[in-house]
Amino acid sequence: MADDSSSTPVNPGQPRARGAGGRRRKRPSTRRRAMHYTIWTLAAVLVLGGAGLGYLYYRLNGNLTSVDINAALGSDRPKNVDNGSMDILVLGSDSRAGKNAKYGKDEGTSRSDTAMIVHVYQGRQKASVVSIPRDTMVKRPSCVKDGKETPAARLAMFNSAYEVGGPACAVKTVESLTHIRMDHYLEVDFSGFKQLINDLGGVDITTTAPIHDKQSHLDLEPGPHNLDGEQSLGLVRTRHGVGDGSDLGRIKLQQAFVKALLDQIKQVNLFGNPKKLYDLADTSTKALTTDSELGSVNKLKGFAQSVKGIGSGDMKMTTLPVMYDPDDPARVLPMERKSALMWQALRADRPIPASATKGSAGEATSAGKVVK
Repeated sequence: MADDSSSTPVNPGQPRARGAGGRRRKRPSTRRRAMHYTIWTLAAVLVLGGAGLGYLYYRLNGNLTSVDINAALGSDRPKNVDNGSMDILVLGSDSRAGKNAKYGKDEGTSRSDTAMIVHVYQGRQKASVVSIPRDTMVKRPSCVKDGKETPAARLAMFNSAYEVGGPACAVKTVESLTHIRMDHYLEVDFSGFKQLINDLGGVDITTTAPIHDKQSHLDLEPGPHNLDGEQSLGLVRTRHGVGDGSDLGRIKLQQAFVKALLDQIKQVNLFGNPKKLYDLADTSTKALTTDSELGSVNKLKGFAQSVKGIGSGDMKMTTLPVMYDPDDPARVLPMERKSALMWQALRADRPIPASATKGSAGEATSAGKVVK
């Protein structure tokens, strides 16, 4: 790894001290490109639906897939603190099986092409979202999948953690990187995301520059657009149509789209349209893989109610501070001192300081300004 000022690794900090902000929890509790907004859509659906979805809960429960992260990782994890905050790892993985086959060849493995840490602050009115570039070179801990152990790697691409060890290894790698315990895990897939946008009636965006990318099947001129599911997927996947063609530019585009989606949800009268409400809930639950503590519609509804006050203006979106790897410009390395500032702030449930991202390659791209 590398730093902007030193190549000496910096400890991200000691375990968080308990705060006075209220109890966090009693016990520890996709598939591509920044699709964490699916859970926010589901949150809106479940909250707006309220008791009206009660008789359908048993049907929606059968859609969900869950993973017992706590059992897989055991006690070798960061301390479970009590400061009123909540941390969620949201992944989009790039499996090409089933309905996702049209987006490329399935070579028998999946990688987490999108990873975001959502830190919900005490009071559940604001959140910070930190994107981790998939090509970030990190120290990957040893992981076990299907009874087979993969040894730790001193330096490996971040998205390989999901490939070798599934969700539990992805969580373990993030916790090793941040020293922050993840309270929940959420994963979203390709086809579910597309259908979700279609069920919603599309998402309104305005582009300030043309976006033309044959690989993501996207062809947009400057101006207002209502994007359907296929176009939305193309937008959050494109990397050659904006900026310098890097994953960092794509992340910024995704973050801009998230805010547009959240604003769109507020404009849709879901409560007055039971069919649309059910279609969205049905699609969302089919698209999600969760940790076992969110593995039912009732649990998801409780989670949704806890974050329903967070709108697009209440979310601070940023990217892990990184620099291009001098040995391989297609990879990035964490700027360790700046990363330490970021993780220390979140552990203490404080806003991320501007100094933590200043000078980062991820903040230098202007790709996010292409969408508003």
